[in-house]
Amino acid sequence: MATDPQTGQDATATTGRESSLAGTASDDSTQVVTQNRERSRFEIAVDGVRAGLAEYTERGGRRIFFHTEVDDAYSGQGLAGVLVRRALDATRAGGLRVVPVCPYVAKYVKSHHDWDDIIDPVDQQAIEAVREATR
Repeated sequence: MATDPQTGQDATATTGRESSLAGTASDDSTQVVTQNRERSRFEIAVDGVRAGLAEYTERGGRRIFFHTEVDDAYSGQGLAGVLVRRALDATRAGGLRVVPVCPYVAKYVKSHHDWDDIIDPVDQQAIEAVREATR
């Protein structure tokens, strides 16, 4: 079970997650990406421990990604790429467009063209939406 480090509670019981997609890494650890709608973010857990997140806000049919992080203990394992790929897939499945304000997401979509058809440029409306979401 994933534990929310901020509350210490079982995250699956308190976050109203929409979906999860599991995979196995080469070192036999289990990676699960879930969408935490209450906190407007996707989270990746390794063996039940949250290892990273990608935060977003939604406005006008667009999911605006503004922050991605992976805990230092999990760096170098490719988790940010797994997290962003699955978040982008879920965004497409939800019928939304993507605005990559986050530098990592922007870099990712520039080198992975599977989502070119749903990418919108960063504009003033996206910047203002992020400002409002992070107040």
